[in-house]
Amino acid sequence: MDNKLYAKESYYKIIELLKEHHEWFSESLTLIASENVMSEAVKEAVVSDLMSRYAEGWPGDRVYAGCKYIDQIELSAIDLGKKLFGAEYVDVRPIAGVTANLAVYTAFTQPGDTIISLAIPNGGHITYGKKDLGGTAGAVRGLNVENFPFDSTEMNIDIEKTKNLVSRLKSEGRKPKMVIFGGSLFLFPHPLKELVPYLKSEGITVMYDGAHVMGLIAGGEFQQPLKEGADVMTGSTHKTLPGPQGGIIVSFEKYAEALKSAVFPSNVSNHHLHHVAGKAIVFAEMLGFGKDYAKNVIKNAQKLAESLAAKGFVVLGENKGYTKSHQVVIDVSMYGGGGVIEKELEDSNIIANRNLIPGDIKAGRHFRNPGGIRMGVQELTRLGMGENEMQEIADILYNVIIKKEDHEAAKKRVKELKSEFKRVKYAFESTRDAYEYIKIRV
Repeated sequence: MDNKLYAKESYYKIIELLKEHHEWFSESLTLIASENVMSEAVKEAVVSDLMSRYAEGWPGDRVYAGCKYIDQIELSAIDLGKKLFGAEYVDVRPIAGVTANLAVYTAFTQPGDTIISLAIPNGGHITYGKKDLGGTAGAVRGLNVENFPFDSTEMNIDIEKTKNLVSRLKSEGRKPKMVIFGGSLFLFPHPLKELVPYLKSEGITVMYDGAHVMGLIAGGEFQQPLKEGADVMTGSTHKTLPGPQGGIIVSFEKYAEALKSAVFPSNVSNHHLHHVAGKAIVFAEMLGFGKDYAKNVIKNAQKLAESLAAKGFVVLGENKGYTKSHQVVIDVSMYGGGGVIEKELEDSNIIANRNLIPGDIKAGRHFRNPGGIRMGVQELTRLGMGENEMQEIADILYNVIIKKEDHEAAKKRVKELKSEFKRVKYAFESTRDAYEYIKIRV
């Protein structure tokens, strides 16, 4: 086969695969805790001409020409972000939560400094992981990472043991430069109010990774990290915050110059301007509809958790009411493990992910087949699902995971349920199906 024919066949095959993906997700229960569905206005921004343009630097101080309208859009995103998060400084240039975290490390730490963060099985993210795990903080920034003491019954950071850890590290000449609250498995608000006064008295910088819960924070239904004493908050713009993939940093004016230079030129060059426009639009949507959205996300997560527990599942966080975020986590180690169950769910058109949970490492379990399945209800909530649907989803999960129902029967039930929820809610306009494949070619 000559190259031109091969290229043409590949071209059409890729387009066909894109269409198939859209169709599959339109008929699936999308329960990945780190994903969401964008409004058509955000999608319009993402496919605009801005995807082809450059604008290194800060608005009004660019390295590139042609930024007359780009600057206005980015300044609007910044202004909307300040209102949304009650912040003095907002930076929408990070292209991912990873780069947002790296920029904060650059601004506030030096290689060799010690930080404290959650261990991965207790909810920590790889961006604040140790060097031997390939974690960004350890392997890229050269930070020495210590882990928060964690109470697996409370599914939260142990306050007194954390103070003891800081005291011990200080006595060893390794006083932490920074602590990082927040996480990837994140059921309950972290104890900022309880720990910040002590940490600040020791001169320790407080960072909060709100990647998973930015939409809940924006809606005023989760803790408010900056008001509770965090110096800086990073996040993703595409999880509970239903925008395009990207990152954000929110903080105070006194840190503005350090953070600006830590983003550019240290960690970001051109910053994906079409996504900046999408961020601006989703910030506006969240200012308009975020409170109701966030409230319903949490209500749905709690109902799903309660319904799963009633079906006999071991749902993490039982001692605290299961969840106060978008996430629900179940222990499936007795049903074959997270890797096995993830595949069984996918075969039934239920998209969720395996997850390490407390106790997995001690039990000899690995990330490829850990003990947990993590689910998020934010995408289904944005499609208009409520507590009745959460009860039905719990029943479908019970039939697939515990009863080992035939995958085709489960698929049929999933398709019927999803068929009633086609449009994005909590947006100014919604005239297309959420998973519609939009063809631009004539």
